[in-house]
Amino acid sequence: MKLKIMVKIFVLLFLSALSIYSFSARAASVGNAAFSQGSTTLGIAAGSGSQGDEDYFILGVGIGYYLLQGLEIGVDAQHWFSGKPSISKISPQVRYIFTQQKQLKPYLGVFSRRTYIENQENYNSFGYRAGAYLLANDGVYMGGGIVYEEYTDCTRFIECSSTYPEIIITISF
Repeated sequence: MKLKIMVKIFVLLFLSALSIYSFSARAASVGNAAFSQGSTTLGIAAGSGSQGDEDYFILGVGIGYYLLQGLEIGVDAQHWFSGKPSISKISPQVRYIFTQQKQLKPYLGVFSRRTYIENQENYNSFGYRAGAYLLANDGVYMGGGIVYEEYTDCTRFIECSSTYPEIIITISF
């Protein structure tokens, strides 16, 4: 049973990451460039997962803004539907993309997450991410990395932390 849950969680994370499309846009007068100061990112996520004995359909949205070249602040939100109880997650984050290299763009990031569970106590977590974007085509970057997440109220969980992969596709225009 535990292996089945782990496989579902991995599939959820993999499908969610594959479904994220970030669109970076910059004002025409400044020119178009991914990860540039003033760029905005929008993301959409979809997938499925399970919590306990319940299976869920997950939808998410995110927005980010580049304060400086490579420095993005943003927030992501997800809602887990079709299971009981419903679950919602809000994740403010900061990410830095090292833009000096032409083809490979490493990134580091931190986030905090608030999880709301219907008719139950809410909980907090925080985490780190590291990975790299690779230029696939003009304006298209594919990224991959690893995320570590730790729960602040460890007594509620069997595992106090989790590590999982992320896959990102970024299209700039």
